[in-house]
Amino acid sequence: MAETTETAAPRRRFVGRKNLNSDSSQPITINETSDTSLIHKKKADRPNKFVSQIPSEILNDEELNKAIAILPSNYNFEIHKSVWHIRKSGAKRVALQLPEGLLLYSCIISDILEQFCGVETIVMGDVTYGACCIDDFTAIALGCDFLIHYAHSCLVPVDVTKIKVLYVFVTINIDTEHLVNTLSHNFKSGSRLALVSTIQFNPTIHDIHTRLLQDHGITTNTPQTKPLSKGEVLGCTSAKLPSKAVSTDEGWDAIVYVGDGRFHLESAMIHNPDIPAYKYDPYSRKFTIEEYDTVELDHARRAAIAESRSARKVGLILGALGRQGNNATLNMLYEKFRERDIQIVQVVLSEIFPGKLAQFPDVDFWVQVACPRLSIDWGYAFPKPLLTPYEAMVSLKEDEDWKNLGYYPMDYYSKDGYGRGKKPIRA
Repeated sequence: MAETTETAAPRRRFVGRKNLNSDSSQPITINETSDTSLIHKKKADRPNKFVSQIPSEILNDEELNKAIAILPSNYNFEIHKSVWHIRKSGAKRVALQLPEGLLLYSCIISDILEQFCGVETIVMGDVTYGACCIDDFTAIALGCDFLIHYAHSCLVPVDVTKIKVLYVFVTINIDTEHLVNTLSHNFKSGSRLALVSTIQFNPTIHDIHTRLLQDHGITTNTPQTKPLSKGEVLGCTSAKLPSKAVSTDEGWDAIVYVGDGRFHLESAMIHNPDIPAYKYDPYSRKFTIEEYDTVELDHARRAAIAESRSARKVGLILGALGRQGNNATLNMLYEKFRERDIQIVQVVLSEIFPGKLAQFPDVDFWVQVACPRLSIDWGYAFPKPLLTPYEAMVSLKEDEDWKNLGYYPMDYYSKDGYGRGKKPIRA
């Protein structure tokens, strides 16, 4: 079974810090192999929704296929679909927006699209943290008439953007055999697992359902928070799940996250503190127990709210990194503070740093309409309290305190979340 491994000391941010007094605090490594590389397996059996629509002359273009072969075979950049959509749209200048980890492939993709579509391409090099950072406004300013956004889901609908947008998920094929064996080795028959992942590994968690149930008696589900895909989890948005403590029949024994890093998994852990969480890293092929210090989260965020309640001047920050900011939420907060005769300073920032906010000494506290994780993860580093929209509404007694809910809600980009310009409806 699993064995304990040593971990480094906690990083300076408290999020994800292990409980060092707990026997289960250290990551547990199982089924480790000497080959830690990502294994290229056959593509998922699930049908490609677009493959039948892409013209055969594009799919069977030998020169195009040779060019595509330069890219990693287990990363699906959907070049055929991209070529088809660009040609169909009649685009002349195409913007390519990729996260940091994929920028090394941008020149190859750019060359392919320029050669086979006859377009000019522009690689957008600004930081891209997620789908909320899709930057159609900058693409338009650069004279682009088409934007391809890589490695994130359709968080901002294509009918909302001001330019034609194609989302390429960049799904990654991994060794599903090892994943199935790992889960069956660590969970007994009759277990109920909630499988979550980022969009890159989303097909994988859907493809292993049947095998786990039929071969190992393990029931799995891919929970959904609309409009996200089934099983998709974001650092700010995840599904609320029943635990076995609440419902023995419908509750879940564990949350299993497939992906590297912890940022997105932490959202599910914060939202579901009563359900054990595990991570399967498809690169290292390690399976680890993950823990989150919700007590420290509670203390830190509650202290920030308490300090803000005696303040008389608030700074409202509208995030300008892509589409992180939401004017409707900003206006909602503005009106709530105005009703209470609290002075308001409005600031637009693409990225929010402690040093920048320190230049506003007269502001007593801040509310940022950008990324809730900025406050949760790094709020302690700012000179004045930095609240999320949810925390600001709690401080104004306009939303339910998480103490009463029994969990800190992570529903920012749900269909009724603050990221959509709405006040969530609490059950």
